[in-house]
Amino acid sequence: MPFSHVQDYKGRVLIVDDQQINLDAARVLLEAQGYVVRCVHSGEDALAAYPEFHPDLILLDMMMPGMDGFDVMAELTSLFEDSLSPVLFVTAAHDEIILERAFAAGVVDFVTRPYIGRELVARVNAHLGLKLSNDRLKRTAKDREELVNLVAHDLKNPLSSVLFAAQMLREDGLSADRYPRYFEIIEDAASDAVAYIRDYLESRDPNGKPSFDPNARTDLREVIHWAGRRYLENLQQHGIALSLQEPNVPAIAHFEERVLRRVVENLITNVIKYAPNAPMVIAVRRGAPDFWRITVTDNGPGLSDDQQRRLFKPFTRFHKDSSDEQTELLSSGLGLSLAKRTIEEHGGQLWYERAEGGGSTFVIEVPDAE
Repeated sequence: MPFSHVQDYKGRVLIVDDQQINLDAARVLLEAQGYVVRCVHSGEDALAAYPEFHPDLILLDMMMPGMDGFDVMAELTSLFEDSLSPVLFVTAAHDEIILERAFAAGVVDFVTRPYIGRELVARVNAHLGLKLSNDRLKRTAKDREELVNLVAHDLKNPLSSVLFAAQMLREDGLSADRYPRYFEIIEDAASDAVAYIRDYLESRDPNGKPSFDPNARTDLREVIHWAGRRYLENLQQHGIALSLQEPNVPAIAHFEERVLRRVVENLITNVIKYAPNAPMVIAVRRGAPDFWRITVTDNGPGLSDDQQRRLFKPFTRFHKDSSDEQTELLSSGLGLSLAKRTIEEHGGQLWYERAEGGGSTFVIEVPDAE
């Protein structure tokens, strides 16, 4: 029964035995329990089937011509190491020396042959249940780690705005008319931070995935104007002249505004960090048919071909060439990988292009709502 045709299954079992009668006996017993089973006749076939079938458990004959069970176990361990699924050896006798070797090789249990139906099913149930429970725990831990990374990263931008405005308020000689503006930045950025936390903790489905508003409609012109207002003073502090370009007609996208604002915010803060003292242009224009684009372009150093290939990989770090003794550290970091994933989860695309005349352009493409 092909795995792709099974919706609800208890697990996948790969049976390796050179005798067809043994394969048939084990297959019948396990399929009756609801397991998805694949049978192969040799160690070589098992090595070929494992990465394609992704079994949750392997029932491996110890004594086979050619590659025996020990050879197969050694090769599987070498290839898949910690990701190897549990292996149950099949043996015709309780030979303590052989069983000791088997456990030393990494098997989790053994089954005697001829099969006793209840024994086989009980051992498979026990070890496969443990394996699937462990997989669920790993997925839960990974999901929580990703959520923590996402929240921590996205909170940095509004909190940085709060810190920037607070620092400006402490500047000597600050004119009285600037106080309301910096208080406004603090209030808006803090409100955004609270909203981000609410989104991440409350706007999730039972599987922990982000929930989407199917009727979301956003005018992209409002997104870039919000970004310009939020970061104008910060950009000026870093010598960056901001220009906004937009169409004369509404640019309505089928996309959630809060998501676009976070991603645009991330791209702007990257320019502040890595391309100071250079102009930046944020534009809204038509993209592919039935799509709109937001582009963020700077006249900074740009990226090499090798750097572009690694740009959206999490935690990738690389340096730009510099004549200074201290080489400036550039990082595609966690931010761009999260931004790309977030946009794609909502049905859009995010990519990098070299800007004409040097520099970098990040392109966000989202579906037209009209």
